[in-house]
Amino acid sequence: MKLAVVGATGEVGRMMLKKLEEEAITPEEIDLFSSSRSAGSLMKFAGKSIEVRELREDSLRRDYDYVLFSAGASVSKTFAPLAASCGAVVIDNSSAFRQSEEIPLVVPEINGCLLKGYRGIVANPNCSTIQMVLSLHKIHRRFDLKTIVVSTYQAVSGAGNRGIVELERQEAGSQDQAVFVRKIHRNVVPVIGDILENSFSAEEMKMINETRKILGDSKVSIWPTTVRVPVAHGHSEAVFCETEKPFELEELKEELRASEDVVLTDERFTPVEIAGSDLVYVSRVRSFDSHRFLLWNVADNIRVGAATNAVRILKMHAGGA
Repeated sequence: MKLAVVGATGEVGRMMLKKLEEEAITPEEIDLFSSSRSAGSLMKFAGKSIEVRELREDSLRRDYDYVLFSAGASVSKTFAPLAASCGAVVIDNSSAFRQSEEIPLVVPEINGCLLKGYRGIVANPNCSTIQMVLSLHKIHRRFDLKTIVVSTYQAVSGAGNRGIVELERQEAGSQDQAVFVRKIHRNVVPVIGDILENSFSAEEMKMINETRKILGDSKVSIWPTTVRVPVAHGHSEAVFCETEKPFELEELKEELRASEDVVLTDERFTPVEIAGSDLVYVSRVRSFDSHRFLLWNVADNIRVGAATNAVRILKMHAGGA
């Protein structure tokens, strides 16, 4: 296997490399690319030091089998089609292609069948979307979700390393504020992404559109509020759902227990406990009636919400889906 990672020096790019190592995926050749700012630095992979190269127009005109992108939508829009035109399967972590009708948006545990025989660009969903649909997709198939109301509590690492750095500087007393629209230290910021004409944020619209595409159901009504909190790693979500078909609470729990890479627990898991895990933790499942329920889920956003999902796509595709 010949592999390239674009955006290798970022939070997600580094985790992609770590996850490849954990899964014992050792390509015959691997190239790492970044912007000119990080080019020339050395990164460790599988016991070797690899020099990071600057991404140029001709960088990906090689016979790569897979190219993992985590460098932002503008970079992906320019370079991902080039890599795909040269025969590579591109797994893109940005928002660039998620709503393109002809490009699959994949969470392998849910719709990995879309990878069978596919060549080209595969879109990796938004971090907050991935952990939510992993915990809800089996419930949806059995009881037909009608409405989802979700409030997210998203870690600063969702904004990349610069988000972590800003929180750490403010913890040390800095008043500088460049990454988030309000000070994040000891605060909660009720918006992630630009506010759009409909008054929803870009992050909220991602959750609406991506959830419908992944579940294959445009009728589900989704009402998100995405919030940034002063946590380094780990997104949390409070989720309210309404179903078309009646359920018993134990039946919901059966579907959650049967969901791959989801842990149903009576523990009160928080981001502190789940950092470094590849699983979604669901707790506090509760209901007053047979059509509406609430749950809490938490997952490591850099792993589950980005790098782990991308590497799972690669593994499934390479294995023939």
